[in-house]
Amino acid sequence: MIALLVNEIIGNTPISWYIWVFVIWFLITGFGSWFIQWNYHLVSLHRNPNVLDNLVSITFDDGPNLQFTPQVLLLLKKYNAKATFFCIGQNAEKYPNLLKQIVEEGHSVGNHTHSHANGFGFFSTEKVVGELHKTNSIIEASTGLTMKLYRPAFGITNPNIKKALKILGLQSIGWSKRSFDTTFLSEEKVLRRITKNLKKGDIILLHDSSAKSVSVLEHLLLFLQENKIQSVTVDRLLEIEPYA
Repeated sequence: MIALLVNEIIGNTPISWYIWVFVIWFLITGFGSWFIQWNYHLVSLHRNPNVLDNLVSITFDDGPNLQFTPQVLLLLKKYNAKATFFCIGQNAEKYPNLLKQIVEEGHSVGNHTHSHANGFGFFSTEKVVGELHKTNSIIEASTGLTMKLYRPAFGITNPNIKKALKILGLQSIGWSKRSFDTTFLSEEKVLRRITKNLKKGDIILLHDSSAKSVSVLEHLLLFLQENKIQSVTVDRLLEIEPYA
């Protein structure tokens, strides 16, 4: 009886209806992969709305960078600010002393893949696990720390990445303030994107890979100082453990 009913429904449903269902599913899945704040494929932590103190967290992707990371560290020290650096494994392997300096100066580090390949979103689960495990091993060899935090490359999430994070016990960290400091936007516009409606508990995404980002950082730290807002590591802001 049920089979006959299902057959009747399917048989009387126009093919265009199925096409539209597929198109809608495809769009939702695609946008869900690109827009990390949807938490569509996996849960990322984007801010802490319950934080009691006037705290935010500045995070940096793509380092360590031999030219710009030292400048970032000098500014953070000057303004007594702490941050979290999501490191690319290849860069961490090239500059182990810089990686150690980040940790020694009271900042935390997280995993940002090994290669940051453009096609990372199309990697198999096995290949994602390999990338993240390799970066964890490189950073552990230099610092003795086993990372628990992961920042998705390009902000992309999907079922393969979700499985890989579960296998490795990593927590995805997103953001609530995306600066777009790697785009054509001017320093003024990037800074405005960050500071407009900035609230305690926000996580700010920057990159320690360009002179523009360094300049934006200095103006941001001045803004935070003037508004009595403190930048802390993302693990402190979210009240989670950064290392296993």
